[in-house]
Amino acid sequence: MDRIAQPFEKTQPFETARPFGEHPFGEQPFEAARPLGTAREAGPAAPRPPGADRGPTLIGSVQRALRLLEAVGGFRRGATAKQLARAAELPLGTAYHLLRTLAHEGYLRRSEGRFFHGEALDGIARSRGRCGGPDLRTRMRSLRDELGAAVYFALYRDGEVHVVDVAEDPNRPAVEPWADFRATAHAHAIGQCLLGQLPEEERRDHLARHPPAGLTPSTLTGETAVLRRLASLRPTMPVLERQEYALGTVCAAVPITIGPVVATMALSLPVERADRLVSVACQLRRGVGAMSPSFIF
Repeated sequence: MDRIAQPFEKTQPFETARPFGEHPFGEQPFEAARPLGTAREAGPAAPRPPGADRGPTLIGSVQRALRLLEAVGGFRRGATAKQLARAAELPLGTAYHLLRTLAHEGYLRRSEGRFFHGEALDGIARSRGRCGGPDLRTRMRSLRDELGAAVYFALYRDGEVHVVDVAEDPNRPAVEPWADFRATAHAHAIGQCLLGQLPEEERRDHLARHPPAGLTPSTLTGETAVLRRLASLRPTMPVLERQEYALGTVCAAVPITIGPVVATMALSLPVERADRLVSVACQLRRGVGAMSPSFIF
C-alpha cells in the first residue's frame, strides 16, 4: 500500500480495465474480502492494555443503579436520597441522578421525599411468577410441615388487615379468630408486623379508627404505648406475640415489603410449645427470605 501512495515518475498510458481488486501496477492482487469480524493475518499483535483479559466490559452506571434498587429494599418505610447514597456507597449527586432516572422509568416511586420500589419492578416480579414454580398455598404448606405450625399470609391493603390464606391441619390448627382481626391489629403478631411497616401517620390513622382495646391480660393498650412498640420493631426481624390476642396461643410474624405491598408471613403455636417460638420464627424468616418476591402476587 506504501507504493500506491508514491507519485508517478512518468506519464503512463491508460490501461484496459482490470477485474475489480487487481493491482494496477502488476503487483500482487489485493486480498479477497474477508467476512466481517475475521482477523487479518498479520505480524505480532500489539500489546494488550492492562486488564484486557479480566472478562466482559461492565457498565458502571447500571451497577450503581442496581445497588440503589437493592438499597431501597432494605428500608421498610422508604428512604431519602441521602440514606440510599450512604447505603449504596455512592456520592450524593450520582445517587440523586440515578434515583431520578429510576423513578422516571417506574422502577422507583417517590412520596414525601422518600423512595420506594415502583410498579415496573413489581411487574418484573409478576412476570417471574408466571414462568412457573409453586404457588403461594404450596409454599405455605411446605412451611407448615417444616415448622410444625399453622402458617398465615396477610396484607395491609386499603387501610385494613387482610388475612389472605392459612395453612393448617388437625395437628397444627390455626388460631380461632374470636375477635375481628382488622379491629385488633395492635394485639396479634400479624397486625403488629403490618402496622410496623407503615409510616407513623398511617399507624396513627389506623389506631384512630381501631382504638387498641384489651383482649387478654397480656394485651398492650393505649395508643401511645402501641406506637412506641411499633417504632421499636427492627426491620426484617420477626415480631413475637405471646397470648396478647388469644389465651393459649403464641405467634410470630415476618415482615415482607416489596414496592408498595405491605405483607407478612406468620405462624402460631399452642402455648405449651412456647419454648420453640424463637427458633421457629427464625426458621420462618429464613424460609421467607429464600422465596422469590413474586410469590406474593
